[in-house]
Amino acid sequence: MSETALRDLNAIPGSEKKNESSSKGSITKPLAGNANENQEECQKKATAALGALSINGAEVANTGVEVGIAEVEYIESENLNDLEDVDTSLKTLVTGLESKDWVLLCEALNNVRRFSIFHKEAMLDMLGDVISLVVRSLKNPRSAVCKTAIMTSADIFNAYNDLVVDSLDPLLLQLLLKSSQDKRFVCEAAERALVAMTTWVSPPLLLPKLQPYLKNKNPRVRAKASMCFCRSVPRLGVEGIKAYGIDKFIQTAASQLSDQLPESREAARILLLELQTVYEKFDDLTPASVSEHPEPSSWENFCQSKLSPLSAQAVLRVTNISREGLVMGS
Repeated sequence: MSETALRDLNAIPGSEKKNESSSKGSITKPLAGNANENQEECQKKATAALGALSINGAEVANTGVEVGIAEVEYIESENLNDLEDVDTSLKTLVTGLESKDWVLLCEALNNVRRFSIFHKEAMLDMLGDVISLVVRSLKNPRSAVCKTAIMTSADIFNAYNDLVVDSLDPLLLQLLLKSSQDKRFVCEAAERALVAMTTWVSPPLLLPKLQPYLKNKNPRVRAKASMCFCRSVPRLGVEGIKAYGIDKFIQTAASQLSDQLPESREAARILLLELQTVYEKFDDLTPASVSEHPEPSSWENFCQSKLSPLSAQAVLRVTNISREGLVMGS
């Protein structure tokens, strides 16, 4: 084919070239080569744009394969090492927590954990802001970020105790939601964080925060809140229960006995047995302000005086059956 003919062929519109190429296979070869070159060029551009990841302080070349397998290690609290440079880490902490790079974000969350464990005073002034950013990470769709944020929450409860109360509401909501979801490893981590919360946050401050979730529309959220409530009440001690009002706790537990999920019902049963033990051991639980009318001495009469007939019947059935089981078991 002459040079003139080749130039004429190159001037043919794309649709016409396609028609001709169907009859002349030799024309398709350069097109295939160009496609491969374009694919390689796109891969090079994507690799250059992604840059390098820093995982646990090590630079990793960001090829397509390596980016796909980048992982964040879930480090237990007792295995966390101290920060190498406290001042620098503190200055860059908020920036790291705001990062859109999930690996850098997880590293910043782990630094929050390190501050909580080794240098909690250093982070005290910015605790509210840090908790807000941890809550944002709890909402992150990437499971690695979410679980690291949950572990961070547990360490914050452990370190700061009642100091978290002013920022607790959004954090509590997210932990209840995460403990109610289907991803098992996220759910289990959230449950451990809730146990840390009920362990380290004072019941008088925590119980009013939990109370609204006992009536939440989501049955799973209600169940997790009931379990937290059940764990927190005994920590009040006798005097705390007396001040709060044992009748209020009995009414709350009675309402959970008819809940949809067995976890709620079991938490209510455990709480009622605890309250029954407290009531029967101590006769002066009624606050002085209402002691003008002596309370009935028996647990049965007390429940019947504080609950509706149906609720009292349900409570007494649960506590009597449980007591009978204990007696038979002994």
